[in-house]
Amino acid sequence: MTIEALPADRGKRLDALLHERLPEFSRSRLQSWIREARVRVDGAAAKPSHLIQGAEKLEVEPAPLAPLKAGPEDIPLRILYEDPSCVVIDKPAGMAVHAGAGIQSGTVANALVHRFQTLSTVGGEIRPGIVHRLDRFTSGALVVARTDQAHLELARQFAAREVEKIYLALVEGKMEGKGRIEKPISRDPKNRTRMTARLASGRTSLTDWEAIEHFPGFTLLRIRLGTGRTHQIRAHMAALHHPVAGDTLYGAKAQPWRRYFLHAHRLGFRSPATDQPVIAISPLSPDLEKWRSKLAVE
Repeated sequence: MTIEALPADRGKRLDALLHERLPEFSRSRLQSWIREARVRVDGAAAKPSHLIQGAEKLEVEPAPLAPLKAGPEDIPLRILYEDPSCVVIDKPAGMAVHAGAGIQSGTVANALVHRFQTLSTVGGEIRPGIVHRLDRFTSGALVVARTDQAHLELARQFAAREVEKIYLALVEGKMEGKGRIEKPISRDPKNRTRMTARLASGRTSLTDWEAIEHFPGFTLLRIRLGTGRTHQIRAHMAALHHPVAGDTLYGAKAQPWRRYFLHAHRLGFRSPATDQPVIAISPLSPDLEKWRSKLAVE
């Protein structure tokens, strides 16, 4: 494929420009192509840090992707609920749900393959059993399907908005009472790694929030999701100018906890095995509880 550099691109790094023009590929993958001389600037190989002058022709030869499969890894998992059709785990912050964006191991999927003999195949070999996702640095309750039939039924419940999803989020600033956010969410055109709720277009999104505790400079919210969009809580709270504490991607101040304060506290659904209601509750993780306690004494 060929990309023409424009005068407005002058001074940009080669890898940054490619990521702008080819957002479907991760920056790390594009950098590896550059180092493998699969990217040529006016016919010559270059480094990822090469600065664009603004009138070059970039030729990109994508490398074929190796088939991905989640292999078993002996990673501890805390189980909140289990029956023959599904499992609810307590996902720790920092663990990705499945491989992608430069992460090939240490995921929830790897741990699940090691722990359970059979899982749903609906999501493919890279996402065995995965029905929904939590962001990498969001902790809490995550349901996993053990059979294809259970996967399809759980996916139906999510699509029909029959699943109860309640989060705990510490946000910057003071918020009082309760409220509802109905702002469409779309990919941020200025930063493809995040979403935005500040445009008129996007996917319909619904977030209900309630203030439950106040601290100097912060408010702890109980949040109920009516939809399940990528980064929904993070984008909606940023749009209200109350970003999730520690979420620097969405404009919050950096915190010493190496994560943002967002936790999937309660997950409610009907078991595909019994058709009975299931309520799985994940208590605040120790690091978030320590963060909350520190604020309480300040």
